[in-house]
Amino acid sequence: MSAQAPRVLVVDDEPQIVRGLKIILRTAGYSVEAAGTKAEALSLLAARPPAAMVLDLVLPDGQGVEVCEEVRRWSRLPILVLSAVGDEREKVRALDAGADDYVTKPFGTDELLARLRAVMRRSADTGGSPRIQIGELVIDLADRRVTRAGEDVHLTPIEFDLLRVLAQHRGRLVTHRMLLREVWGPEYGDETHYLRVHVAHIRAKLEPDPHRPSHLVTEPGVGYRLLAE
Repeated sequence: MSAQAPRVLVVDDEPQIVRGLKIILRTAGYSVEAAGTKAEALSLLAARPPAAMVLDLVLPDGQGVEVCEEVRRWSRLPILVLSAVGDEREKVRALDAGADDYVTKPFGTDELLARLRAVMRRSADTGGSPRIQIGELVIDLADRRVTRAGEDVHLTPIEFDLLRVLAQHRGRLVTHRMLLREVWGPEYGDETHYLRVHVAHIRAKLEPDPHRPSHLVTEPGVGYRLLAE
């Protein structure tokens, strides 16, 4: 393994999962460290921050959510959560706590690697650019202007703000709670019907086929994702 290989920290207490992840990640060109507890993970993160972390939500001495919260106090480290089927509430909590994306166990190798590449790419690409391009969509944050294939698209202020938040996290799953608090304020968090109405309006204006969206996609029960490609 090259000394230049990006280092990934795997945090999981299931030996079989750790062995499998080590094989997958090393084959894909990463170097791998592993931690089986929250305490061990935080110690390794502080001593030598990796390029990314793959994090299980259930650990012997705590929760993956707590690891996310600790890390986000000092780092924008890319965090990919592993979630067991049925952990919907914990998955949403982890995303709200700062995780960048999630993969559900049992997971496919190709999906895991694609999501890991995506969270690492977005971390390297986080800048203060006032202009975001996604396919033929151009979102000008400074001028609050959106064009599609060179044509102006009229969005209401709320629609633009929703699109802005999604664009700033392009490719990443943004939870209902995150969107509501970013756009309407910290006292909002459960009024998901607001989102459904405005997202439908945005799709009608931006999507070639609003009934089969290719840009602004729904993650059922969790939130929305603005696809980067």
